[in-house]
Amino acid sequence: MIVLLLALCITDGVLSQIRYSVPEEADHGTLVGNIAEDLGLDLTKLASRRFQVVPSSRTPYLEVNLENGVLFVNEKIDREQICKQSATCQLNMEVFLENPLELFRVEIEVVDINDNPPSFPETDITVEISESATPGTRFPLESAFDPDVGSNALRTYDITTNNYFYLDVQTQTDGNKFAELVLEKPLDREQQAAHRYVLTAVDGGQPPRTGTALLVVKVLDSNDNVPVFDQPVYTVSLSENAPVGTLVIQLNATDLDEGLNGEIVYSFSNHISSRVKDLFSIDPRTGRIEVRGEVDFEESSLYQIFVQAKDLGPNAVPAHCKVLVKVSDVNDNAPEITFSTVTESVSEKAAPGTVIALLSVTDRDAEDNGQVHVEILGDVPFKLKSSFRNYFTIVTDGPLNREQADSYSVTVVARDKGTPSLATSKSIRVQVSDENDNAPTFTQPIYDVYVTENNVPGAYIHAVTALDPDVGPNSLISYSILECDIQGMSVKTYVSINEETGYLYALRSFDYEQLKDFTFMVQAKDSGTPELSSNATVKVIIVDQNDNAPLVLAPLGKNGTAKEPLPRSAEPGYLVTRIVAMDADDGENARLSYSIQRGNENGMFRMDWRTGELRTARRVSAKRDPHQLYDLLIEVRDHGQPPLSSSASVLVVLVDSVAEGRGSGERGGTTKAKEGTLDLTLILIIALGSVSFIFLLVMIVLAVRCQKDKKLNIYTCLTSDCCLSCSSCCSRQGRARKKKLSKSDIMLVQSAGNVSGAGTAQVPVEESGSFGSHHQNQNYCYQTKHQRAELSYLVDRPRRVNSSAFQEADLVSSKDSGHGDSEQGDSDHDATNRGHSSGADLFSNCTEECKALGHSDRCWMPSFVPSDGRQGPDYRSNLHVPGMDSVPDTERGKGFASSFRVDIPETA
Repeated sequence: MIVLLLALCITDGVLSQIRYSVPEEADHGTLVGNIAEDLGLDLTKLASRRFQVVPSSRTPYLEVNLENGVLFVNEKIDREQICKQSATCQLNMEVFLENPLELFRVEIEVVDINDNPPSFPETDITVEISESATPGTRFPLESAFDPDVGSNALRTYDITTNNYFYLDVQTQTDGNKFAELVLEKPLDREQQAAHRYVLTAVDGGQPPRTGTALLVVKVLDSNDNVPVFDQPVYTVSLSENAPVGTLVIQLNATDLDEGLNGEIVYSFSNHISSRVKDLFSIDPRTGRIEVRGEVDFEESSLYQIFVQAKDLGPNAVPAHCKVLVKVSDVNDNAPEITFSTVTESVSEKAAPGTVIALLSVTDRDAEDNGQVHVEILGDVPFKLKSSFRNYFTIVTDGPLNREQADSYSVTVVARDKGTPSLATSKSIRVQVSDENDNAPTFTQPIYDVYVTENNVPGAYIHAVTALDPDVGPNSLISYSILECDIQGMSVKTYVSINEETGYLYALRSFDYEQLKDFTFMVQAKDSGTPELSSNATVKVIIVDQNDNAPLVLAPLGKNGTAKEPLPRSAEPGYLVTRIVAMDADDGENARLSYSIQRGNENGMFRMDWRTGELRTARRVSAKRDPHQLYDLLIEVRDHGQPPLSSSASVLVVLVDSVAEGRGSGERGGTTKAKEGTLDLTLILIIALGSVSFIFLLVMIVLAVRCQKDKKLNIYTCLTSDCCLSCSSCCSRQGRARKKKLSKSDIMLVQSAGNVSGAGTAQVPVEESGSFGSHHQNQNYCYQTKHQRAELSYLVDRPRRVNSSAFQEADLVSSKDSGHGDSEQGDSDHDATNRGHSSGADLFSNCTEECKALGHSDRCWMPSFVPSDGRQGPDYRSNLHVPGMDSVPDTERGKGFASSFRVDIPETA
């Protein structure tokens, strides 16, 4: 019969214990019990929850049907072979379920059956007894051995009925029984020298089984005294693993007889076990018991050694004693770690407490030597959780991040509490599986892409790169362009992107003059679930190419040739015209230079390569210049690579006067102008006198100011607004005295305003160094960049104004004004200081200081001819004395035709 002993011991609500019993020698297939039913498990879910036996607890004798939970005998069980003489024989097995984890301990007790009869070590047992032995003397007999235990073990001994002896059955402390032959009445060797009896050993089985031996009692002659031990029982302690030869005990027995009758020989009793004989030895002469084999506490903690002492006299009677050897435990067994289940990988999103592995820890030692402390080494996101007795689970103890660590080596250390402590470690490798928890990241948030205009459509222009620390599909990145409009059109008509590589391609040829730059967004998206993405800004900057030739805007003429008059009385430096051109490109590609390519073989003209001003290089000589016109070819070239150029044809016609060159429509008024011309000599005298007086007055005022300040602060008034509007004539900003004025401080600004009549084009001045469209009817003011001049300039100014060599002044002005032969660093223009004329009285807006200092030629020299329209023979016909009423010629209508100068010394 199979007895079900069920005991449930629950830990954390998922652990149980169940107990069965099975008789030994049961046949294969014998049912032990149904684990699933006895535990109340759902049989239909055993397979899905992976019902299984812990591998380390498997036994060849028992097997579990994992489909229905039946526990059956797989192999015949020999209890005596498995458990030897142990009082209880138990087989242990652990089973568990996954999802959720449930662990069960199954204990199977092997029940002993009476399958072994008692047996004596020898079939013949001889006992020698002196005839002088007194009644009551005891003689121990060899014990029979029965491998069965419990009620089936040896129960008693019997002897053939006789008149001399009876048996006294004794029970040892370990439960074993042995028989002593007790003399009931004295023996007489002469009557019977030997007695033979049948000695029977009987066990307690049902039915009982017996074993027999022939007991022969030999009667000896008497030896009066027997050896005597100090005490009948000795108790000693012995440490396990004691080396061979270690002294266990030194026995001592005494015999009062003399000679051989008093000489004692020690030996083990006949009924001592063979295992004791293997482990211990006794010196027959000294009684010294020593260790002979390897004493293991885990095998047995107590050994009983029966020793007899017998003298050498005739008819010697032996004396007996018992030695109890208690084996003390030594910490000689390190803990053992066994992993039952191990998870191959765990998700980086696994919640804390996720089970990674199941393990058990055992130690064969006892007490503190067998108490084990288990821990995980290192700083890893895992911890141990006690499950049941010596079972533990490894669970997660914090968030996991595969990008920081894709695997962990988890080392479990088990250490006992013995002295010295012993430890065992085992490691497992836990892989962290990836989750899509990282969005792609671009290598830079903004990409500046430079593309030269006129690029080939479809050409590669740049590459964007995004990185994703995830792996597998979670790191597979695809690129796309986010929709937006550029100049009213989709960005995808401008550029495209390779969704796998991030390479950008231009879909059209860009034109810098139409589109200088544009910006769009690029998105990088991974293939994980859910998809993650990020954006980066791409700014495409169009780089200018020199793909536009200069365009000549002025002067304009019929059939591509412009006619310009040149008075025969023109002085060197006379402004014939100004070539105005523009270039649609930018930077160096739009910086222009001007040159005369043809028609100036006799060196009559010179061209300012920066401003495009065409001036006379010398006087017109009728002998050297007999012809009436000059056909000049002007080339305008940019500074691109390679440079592009355009040309303009200018036909310079020699005329007697400027009015003559402007057409017959004005000739009718020339006579009237000549009649109204003032006496030039008188005008010159008045002008020079007035200027000298004004300069003397200014010098006095400046001298007074210098005494007050002790530091020269000069306020210059050289802006073009001084020529036309004195509202901002002087900038009151102090400058350091020792700062010198260089030619690079002089800039050319436009001063001519609204001009009507001739239809001359007005083109704004460009800030690149090339002027806009200017005609000879426009006027210019020169100013310094720093709006100041040295005192030496103010002192020297009256001498220059009073000079009568006006022709020399023209030459000096043409050089120092920044045109012609001026230095490369001279500044010719400031586009922010262009002034405009009101078209009324030229002197109505000038301050007295402007007129006195003469900072602008417009303040002291008119740019129109007398009202009668006549042209004087030379420059004196244009002389005007400040303060006199002047009325501009309204019939001219083409604007003002005068240039003016500021003479600044080279040393300034």
